[in-house]
Amino acid sequence: MNGRSGEAERAAADVLRYHPAARGLGGRTRPEFAALATEKTFAIVKPDAVEKNHIGEILAIIEKNGLMVRALKMMHMSRPIAEGFYHVHKSRPFFGELVEFMTRGPCVVMVLEGEGAIAKWRELMGATNPASAAEGTVRKLFGANVGENATHGSDGPETAKFEIGWFFPGYDV
Repeated sequence: MNGRSGEAERAAADVLRYHPAARGLGGRTRPEFAALATEKTFAIVKPDAVEKNHIGEILAIIEKNGLMVRALKMMHMSRPIAEGFYHVHKSRPFFGELVEFMTRGPCVVMVLEGEGAIAKWRELMGATNPASAAEGTVRKLFGANVGENATHGSDGPETAKFEIGWFFPGYDV
């Protein structure tokens, strides 16, 4: 058995065990939930939110909304790590400021998993500009401005694959 199918079997078993809609009468499992598809996304609690001690509150929002943390580490990004991670923004005028911000203090990087994880995490984060973010979103609650907006999340499956691999080399996406 390869790692991917084993991981899928474990994820399906978790859904069957914990998801209330997957349980039938008398504890039997409803067959349509046996192969519920999940996806992974990448997330960062940025240095501004770490400095303000919001890690636990952000993790609680993630878990309360049905996403599971599959990998997590606190780190202080080096300049080369930040520059490589944000390479797609290298020609943008804010690139230098972004790298300075992301290297100024520790952050928390993580892999999240769940049904529609990419879209769900982006919805929970809210708009990039906290002033435009919906009430109750992470950025509205904890972000200060466009530059210091508390969190990052992958914008699609290919981006998630790159970002997870960047911070968790060898992690089977």
